This record gives sequence, C-alpha cells and structure tokens, in this order.
Amino acid sequence: MSRATVTRLAVAALVAIAAVALVATAVGGPKRKGGDRPVVAKLRDSSGKQVARAVLRQGRRGTVQVLVRAQGLKPGFHGFHIHERGVCEAPSQDADGKTGAFLSAGGHLKQGTQAHGAHAGDMPSLFADRRGRARAAFAIDSYRLRDLTEGDGAAVMIHASPDNFANIPDRYRSSEANKPGPDDATLKTGDSGDRVACGVAARRR
Repeated sequence: MSRATVTRLAVAALVAIAAVALVATAVGGPKRKGGDRPVVAKLRDSSGKQVARAVLRQGRRGTVQVLVRAQGLKPGFHGFHIHERGVCEAPSQDADGKTGAFLSAGGHLKQGTQAHGAHAGDMPSLFADRRGRARAAFAIDSYRLRDLTEGDGAAVMIHASPDNFANIPDRYRSSEANKPGPDDATLKTGDSGDRVACGVAARRR
C-alpha cells in the first residue's frame, strides 16, 4: 500500500470521526434548558427541621419520576401528596379559618372537581420503618413538572396517618351524614391526618 493511499485512508478516517461527533452533538442538542431541570422539595417539619427530600424529574411519555427519602417519621404508612400552593407555613390558616401546620399549602393538586383517590396530586403512600426512615421511587403521569412551578407553585407534603384514598365501600355509612360511603373529609384527604412535613417544589439551579 502506497504512502498516498495510507494518507487518504487516514484523512477519510478523521472525516468519519468528525462526522460522528457532529451527529452526536446534534442528537444531544443544546444544553438543557431551565424547563428540563429537576424539581426538588426539601420537606421540613413544623419546627423547621428538614426530614425529607424529594426529587422529581420529567420522564418519557409524560411521566414524572419521583424519588423521596425521609427520616424521623412515625413508623408506618403516611399519606404523600402534591398540594396546590407552594407555601409551607407552620402554623397557618386555611380558607375556612382553621389553624394548623402547613395549611397555607391549600388542598391537593387537582383538576376541576376530582375527588380524592383521583386527585392529580395523589401519590403512593410512604412507609416508614421502625427507625422512622422511608424511601420510595415511582413514576406517575397525573401531573407534569411545569404544573408544580407555574402560578402559585406547589408543595410536597407528608401526612401523619395512612391514606385510604377514599376507598370506603358503600356498605359503610358516613359518621357525618346519613349516606353510604366516604364522608366529605375522606373525599378531600383520605383521612391522612395532620400535615407533618412540607416542602416547596422548586427547580434545581
């Protein structure tokens, strides 16, 4: 093989490598924009101590990937939700004048007249072990990351009690009304109790 041929092959190889690099750059696209950054919520209890951290990333096909780690919780199951306002104040008042921890975050994130069990902000419950530690990772498609940062923002919330997702059959009768099935409180919160930790959802810088 002549020196000229070797030179031509070397040049061709360099051109091919450059072309592959160019294609890779094009496929990768420009640097990620702000809307692609994950949303992070640092959840604090009513004393201001951080007890949990949630990271939410926009996934494929409209899903949101959620990873949460918590500690210092009471052992057992805890309701875990997205609430409609990104304000975590303890104590605070709700629209009805009731005072309690993190009521400033409003109710569950929802669309229209959705009832609990189908709220956009309803998420799988957290289970805390005997040391009060909880960890969960799941995908959800009832909301998108932009829903958490637009307008009034949103808050990630841990509740004191298990969440029944308003799953009360009609063979049971409400204690507050003479009708079968869940009462209004259950339809709003799933009887998940007090709000024990709250974190404002914010884009990671």
